[in-house]
Amino acid sequence: MNSPWIQAARPATLWAALAPVLVAGGLASGDGVFRWDAFLAAALGSVAIQVATNFANDASDAKRGADTEERIGPTRMVATGVITERQMWTATALTFGVAALAGIWLITIAGWIIAVIGVASILAGLGYVGGPRPYGYRGLGEVFVFLFFGIVATVGSRFVHDQTFPLDAWLLAIPMGFLVTAILVANNIRDIETDRAVGKRTLAVILGRPRTKQLYAGLIYGTFVAITIFGTLRLTPLATLIAVFWLPWGVGLVRTIYSETSGVALIGALKGTARLQLLVAFSLALGASA
Repeated sequence: MNSPWIQAARPATLWAALAPVLVAGGLASGDGVFRWDAFLAAALGSVAIQVATNFANDASDAKRGADTEERIGPTRMVATGVITERQMWTATALTFGVAALAGIWLITIAGWIIAVIGVASILAGLGYVGGPRPYGYRGLGEVFVFLFFGIVATVGSRFVHDQTFPLDAWLLAIPMGFLVTAILVANNIRDIETDRAVGKRTLAVILGRPRTKQLYAGLIYGTFVAITIFGTLRLTPLATLIAVFWLPWGVGLVRTIYSETSGVALIGALKGTARLQLLVAFSLALGASA
């Protein structure tokens, strides 16, 4: 991972972009409407939006002075001068362009509602720490991440297969939303001191460390409670209950968040949360397609 561009893309978190597409694909397969072209285009578009959002955040945080030398975590490329601000914004535009190309194909399949979803997702990505009133600096990052990278991504990825919004897609979007939000919470609890110092009021800064730990635990445990309730009541396919197998992994991550304060340990928790989301998504997709 020596390439600064790969580091700027933040590959450890990109599983969050694929997870909802996997779940949606599994649901579509179980319903007998799966389309490979829709699945691949949705996956490409989702990953491209995530990468472009990460590029934009790198440039925006640097401009606002949020990425200082005291910050714990992966190197930020613009703040350290490895990549210029202009280069980063050019890469952001190109990557959003890739997402747009994928979106054009999905529009031909599923209609103009995909354009609305795509434009809204791009604006949400740019507005996280960019623009005149970045919502990520006002404690709203988790809300938007839950909505766009959880609900919208899962339901929208299911829609492109046959232009329907089935109930089980909405329900399984909830655990996907919980887990992707937990990734952001793990990131923000790591950065809580440095964010507070530069006036970046993330939800973790507003809540404080103890309550942010509780939020993280609630998201992780809430994921498995939701999966169990939906599967047991047959609101989602019964076989999706196999995803509960990963609960011990989640318990371990919660213990890390509660017991560790070092940057290395918390970075590990962040990466572990992203992997957990991918594993849960794969299990849900497998169960839904059975």
